[in-house]
Amino acid sequence: MTLTERTGPHPDPTRDAPAHRPGIALDLAALNRAGVPVLDVTVPVYNEEKDLETCVRRLDTYLAVQFPHTYRITIADNASTDSTLRVAERLARELKNVRVVHLDEKGRGNALRRVWLASDAPVLAYMDVDLSTDLNALAPLVAPLVSGHSDLAIGTRLSRSSRVVRGPKREFVSRSYNLLLHSLMGARFSDAQCGFKAIRADVARQLLPHTLDKAWFFDTELLVLAERCGLRCAEVPVDWTDDPNSKVDIVRTAFEDLRGMYRLTGDIARGRIPLTQLQAALARGPLPAGERGAEAGRRQSLFGQLVRFGAIGVASTLAYAALFLLGRVFMDAQTANFMALLLAAVANTAANRRFTFGVLGSERLTRHHLEGLVVFGIGWALTAGALFWMTSIPNPGQWIELTVLTLANLAATAVKFLLFRLWVFRRRA
Repeated sequence: MTLTERTGPHPDPTRDAPAHRPGIALDLAALNRAGVPVLDVTVPVYNEEKDLETCVRRLDTYLAVQFPHTYRITIADNASTDSTLRVAERLARELKNVRVVHLDEKGRGNALRRVWLASDAPVLAYMDVDLSTDLNALAPLVAPLVSGHSDLAIGTRLSRSSRVVRGPKREFVSRSYNLLLHSLMGARFSDAQCGFKAIRADVARQLLPHTLDKAWFFDTELLVLAERCGLRCAEVPVDWTDDPNSKVDIVRTAFEDLRGMYRLTGDIARGRIPLTQLQAALARGPLPAGERGAEAGRRQSLFGQLVRFGAIGVASTLAYAALFLLGRVFMDAQTANFMALLLAAVANTAANRRFTFGVLGSERLTRHHLEGLVVFGIGWALTAGALFWMTSIPNPGQWIELTVLTLANLAATAVKFLLFRLWVFRRRA
């Protein structure tokens, strides 16, 4: 079947949509009688004329032979300029379970939003056309959605039982990005950008209208909204092999994701997304409160806080050194230093928030990290000021330099602890 769409306004998908009922298994017999596939797998493509046919035929063969449910494969052509669309239309004519959707605008998020909102299947999934993820993980990915156990599911390359083959650049960027997500946005999912995800269609109809990103940040945006709404996300360890011919610019995509995090945080803070209404419609139960953990942390002794603060400081310094050395593999010194300092500062604030001062949950999370960066800037200013002051001393000896820097660092550490205790994480009425 071939279906050609043009982007443009579309009706509200939530109108007349059935209410989400957590924990309800799919009625497979009813779906079979109605001729509706259980799973609709979307494969977004842009200029993939060389690899498309091989990958789609391999996916179709796997689903036909080993997948336990009925299925459909939707090739979403994102405004390709080569012969990708012609190859896709030929595959749709030859394979009964394959269809094609053509879009005039590029972007994975744009393609998934358009295809998923128009699909009649109760379970929606997507995977990258290079099939970097082992297909044996597809049935475990879909199973918790079919049974009603979970609302969405993701493949993760960061589980201890995952087997992953990829270069140091991708590994560094991926883990750094997930660290920022966990620290700045309170995310709990382990791998935001693995191209292997599934979602219940009734949940997708509720969440997708509130997503804005048209490209790679779409995955993160959807997962953050799902967590904030109290939905359950299943994680499936995957075997994943990096595609050496991937067209994705990793560094540029990472910076676009950072901009997406900033925009999404602002959208949530300004109330653009009706989280209260979505939680009432979708959540399985009350969200965890952060104040109980915070109150327990406030009862801890000053000595205990100092010990944990010192241990985290040592770990942060070692982490900075490791991040800088790793970043120098593919970055200049200034960029590697900035990224290492930023990641170490964010991780330091997150660790002190959780372990030193016992603050749990997402309440005031963004504010804590912004204030943590201010504290980091103050500490840096003290050491930088000490170095600047020494330039006014003619021929200072090495011992004088070392003594001044040591005293400046001790002062910066003391100021940092006091600001954390009395300002950033202080008890508020």
